[in-house]
Amino acid sequence: MIAIDTTRRTFLSAVAGGLITTLVACSSPSPTATSGATAPQTEAAGTSATVLGTDEVAPLVSDIVQAAGKDLKPERLGEGLIPPTNKWFSGLVFGDTAQPVFPLPLSFGVDGKGFSFGLPTVTTTAKTIMGGYAPIISVGTGSQTTWSVTGYDELSVTLTGTSGGTTVGTVTIAEGSPFVTFTAAAGTTLTTNLPFAAHGDAWSVQGGAAEYGLVTGGEVSGTSVKLAEGQTATWFPVPDGGSLDAVAALAADPLKATSASYEVADKVTTTLRYDTVKGGSTAFAAMPHQAGTLQGAGEALGTYASSYGTLTLYAGNELTWTDPTYTARTGLDLSGLSADEKSELADSIKTDVAALGAYPADTYFGGKALYRDAQLWQIARQVGADAEADKLKERVTTQLLQWAEPKGCDTRAAFCFFYDTTNSGIVGNTPSFGSDEYNDHHFHYGYFLYAAGVLAADDPELATKLAPVMNLLAADIATSPSNEYFGSRRNFDSYASHSWASGTSPFADGNNQESASEAVTAYAGLTLWARASGNKNLEVEARWMQSLESSAARAYWTDFDLSDPVYSGFGHKVLPLNFGGKRDYATWFSAEPAAALAILLIPVSPSSDQLKTDAERINANVTEGIGSKGFDQQYGDYILMYSALAGEDARVKALDALRGFDRKLIDDGNTYSYTLAWLLSLKS
Repeated sequence: MIAIDTTRRTFLSAVAGGLITTLVACSSPSPTATSGATAPQTEAAGTSATVLGTDEVAPLVSDIVQAAGKDLKPERLGEGLIPPTNKWFSGLVFGDTAQPVFPLPLSFGVDGKGFSFGLPTVTTTAKTIMGGYAPIISVGTGSQTTWSVTGYDELSVTLTGTSGGTTVGTVTIAEGSPFVTFTAAAGTTLTTNLPFAAHGDAWSVQGGAAEYGLVTGGEVSGTSVKLAEGQTATWFPVPDGGSLDAVAALAADPLKATSASYEVADKVTTTLRYDTVKGGSTAFAAMPHQAGTLQGAGEALGTYASSYGTLTLYAGNELTWTDPTYTARTGLDLSGLSADEKSELADSIKTDVAALGAYPADTYFGGKALYRDAQLWQIARQVGADAEADKLKERVTTQLLQWAEPKGCDTRAAFCFFYDTTNSGIVGNTPSFGSDEYNDHHFHYGYFLYAAGVLAADDPELATKLAPVMNLLAADIATSPSNEYFGSRRNFDSYASHSWASGTSPFADGNNQESASEAVTAYAGLTLWARASGNKNLEVEARWMQSLESSAARAYWTDFDLSDPVYSGFGHKVLPLNFGGKRDYATWFSAEPAAALAILLIPVSPSSDQLKTDAERINANVTEGIGSKGFDQQYGDYILMYSALAGEDARVKALDALRGFDRKLIDDGNTYSYTLAWLLSLKS
């Protein structure tokens, strides 16, 4: 189990409690169905466009308090680049020592001698699927070399090596690409730890369990690679079932740049583009979640093993696949409840509202509480609890307006945000779980945006008042492409189709994410805010991110295909903690099975359609999560809600269990009323 707390997937302390899961919609209602507490709103459909660009964010940044942020030690960041927090490659940039990274199918690292890479050896135990750093091929630069990230785009990273102030060359790697390309800045001789032998127009060597190829215009002799200025050397692993010659032909045209585009309609289509120097084809590996809906991929060139399952290699320039389109909803649809059920909920609302305390000052628990109360308001207004609805609306609105004061941090030390001039982002003045180090921004800000999207859904005047700061929270996690104020889509990884939570990724296993369900909620909240504030481009992008995050959450956290060989020997039904190079049945905060499941459920929002999978898998996950303790334990409220998705009998049993549930065990981000309303709303 992970013991350190640096990246804090985040979210609750052992006392607070709260969570939710992410799964796939199979036999359950369609994820595109529109229902909610308010009248259905037209969802924006469209294609990629600039989101919260310079013209939009510049005046907002100028108006908010600006201050220097925490020194994150971007020791290896090139001049003029936005600090790339929360990226799969962040470990290359931050901290005293560069960390390995995982541009699947490869692992990759740099040090003072040069760079190394290789296919991870995948091993599975009862609690861990390991695919860690494997420096099978080491390339020496011949002198003590200092590395800096001098360029990055959607999927690729370029590192520049210098020695004694002189540039040695650059190395380019990319997610999905099997290629590692070195370009010489001047005449140089590289050395490899293994001797490469001629193989047709390429060179090869056996490294561990795989064959590795090399393509270059330079001179190769055993462990020596001599390059003239501007010449390249590209290495790659040969895929299982593939040929060196086929991949070598693609390696001859080095990768130059990558990009992403998307289209949101009845399905979400994602296209990742790999451009080469000469404009020819290259190779890319499709992950398991992409494999079933690939478009125009052609014949496979072979496969690679990974800790996420089998990756399949294809030739071309565009990796295109589709996902279901998921819907963001402001609240639960309680229109089908009986008079008695509404009365029961109204009584419960009165009890919950009377028990509400002061709002927390930090951005995680503070945002979570706003989301909680916004959902209480949605329930109260539907069940005739008018007095409570009025109190809740005033309470949430007042608190949101306080957080949304651009100059709030000039006069108080809490309940405010400022623009961090050091790291190019928005930070809450009372950080939690390392949010001042950019941990978990999508989790934190997603709750604020969800609450704002709910309260302002039919209140344009409120949306206008909230917009200056809420748009900056949105920009922090959704600006695209990069501009001088924010990096592009801070947390979101289009290739992996999910987010990364750690700001600086100080781990030898790469970046990580725990609560994929809170990530889904974040992008659902972003969608609702975009809709309430009338930003169509933001809404389309948010729907894209919500849909991909939902599909990935099911594929790798809660509903992974147990028949895939990578899970042979794995002893659990869910995987709470996924790194670039390993996957753990563990959490950052508790060893309890209930926590391992609940972290994948929180907050069971009205937009959590990704949880609606087949009954058999839900029952299996629930059985493992509650163990011998049953539902009456911490996090049991979330597991009760999840269990009800297995069918009507399960819903009735969950409802009976809830009515005898100890309310003291309800998570601070949840309420008895919401749990009850969720269970009643699922009535057949």
